[in-house]
Amino acid sequence: MMHLLHRYFNQNALDVQRDDSQNRAFLKETTALNTLQNVILVAVMLTFAGIELMSASHKRYHATADDGKLELFMFLSLLAILQPVIFAVTGKLAHLWLPAYHGALADWPWWLMFAVLLVGDDLTQYWWHRVSHTPLLWPLHRAHHSAHYMSIRVTYRNNFFYYAMMPGIWVSGLLVYLGFANVYIAYLVIKLTVILGSHCAVPWDRPLYRIKVLSPLMWLVERTISTPATHWAHHAITDHDGIGHYKGNFGNLLFVWDMLFGTAHITRRYPAQVGLRDDELFGKERWFTEMFYPLIHSRREHSALVPNGEIYDDSGDVKDFQPTIVTQ
Repeated sequence: MMHLLHRYFNQNALDVQRDDSQNRAFLKETTALNTLQNVILVAVMLTFAGIELMSASHKRYHATADDGKLELFMFLSLLAILQPVIFAVTGKLAHLWLPAYHGALADWPWWLMFAVLLVGDDLTQYWWHRVSHTPLLWPLHRAHHSAHYMSIRVTYRNNFFYYAMMPGIWVSGLLVYLGFANVYIAYLVIKLTVILGSHCAVPWDRPLYRIKVLSPLMWLVERTISTPATHWAHHAITDHDGIGHYKGNFGNLLFVWDMLFGTAHITRRYPAQVGLRDDELFGKERWFTEMFYPLIHSRREHSALVPNGEIYDDSGDVKDFQPTIVTQ
């Protein structure tokens, strides 16, 4: 009897030791992945930053101190806190509930993993973005639209809780646990390039539209991925000029989702002004309010960043905008 008890407790100790070892190994793997991801992100951002600097477009930003603080602190929070924590928590929960599935899908072909990431990350982000333009979640996303300029610095300008609850990050953490790590890095490089390119102050698609021989290719490109023309339209301060479409063009990597779900608006033109009309009328929100609502509420006259706040309706406030037109 004593022999059986001794054997039982020894086996339990070995199981606990093995679980702890596997958990430490996964945390180490996740840390390395997040580090590599951050290096890639910074490298891609520096490339686009160089393009913006060489074009001198940064001189037209007229960004405020609050703009800079919001963009910097949110960028650092996402890289240093939110995504590492989400990946660690996801991995820990998967280790507890699905211990036998760690790396179970690592032998899948890369194209299948890529397709799963497009659905698990990019499609869910499309719907998260779309829902964030409804009264319920708009306060968590309005910070992204309060920038009165387009630039790569706007890319990760959002509320802290917008990213904390973003389904795609949690799904990606689970997929990495299942063995998608290597393909996830490749997927990330492509997605970051497209997203940063669509926010860049220098629209890469503009000169390509003017080359007639590329017209069939650009027809396909603008319906497949997000471009500056389609994404700038999403940031437009109004949709009364026929260019702006802030109630659509929600795609991040793929614009296919907008085509598929009826939210696409393609004009090959760029809005004359981006930002939010209520910021023009009532003044900009403070950076800490935009970043940490609902923990901090606005003191502005009209604001969505208060309990029962409403999205500003500009339907009766039409302004005469002159669009930037690019001929096909």
